Amino acid sequence: MEIRRLSVDDYEEIAKLWSKAKLPFKPKGRDSREAIAAEMKTNPDFFLGAYEANKLVGVVILSSDGRKGWLNRLAVDPALRRRGIAKALISESEKVLRKHGLKMFCVLIDEGNKTSMNLFKKCGYEEHRDIVYFRKRESEDV
Repeated sequence: MEIRRLSVDDYEEIAKLWSKAKLPFKPKGRDSREAIAAEMKTNPDFFLGAYEANKLVGVVILSSDGRKGWLNRLAVDPALRRRGIAKALISESEKVLRKHGLKMFCVLIDEGNKTSMNLFKKCGYEEHRDIVYFRKRESEDV
């Protein structure tokens, strides 16, 4: 397996992988090719893909609020799970975020996603139940 930086040329593969992994996908908004391209231009290091035999099998998007590094949209091909791909992406994500001066790594996980919760616990992440998440959307596409 090889982990490398993704580019806008990988967009179709990323979208297919998110669909396979059943991640929410907003192709007319935040996940449009144009939106992803703009994010990649701003933070090219923050888009990582895991490849096997030149096929994209895992993806993660990183972000930063200036104090914390965030791991977002982590997805692995369902047929290839439980082989260490997600752990490798998490480890590489932390390296990239450290290079950008970040020392705290965070992730938001849907409450029912026990598999992801267990994965991050195994990777040394602590669960915090004392945080309540609020959001406001301009539209359903963001």
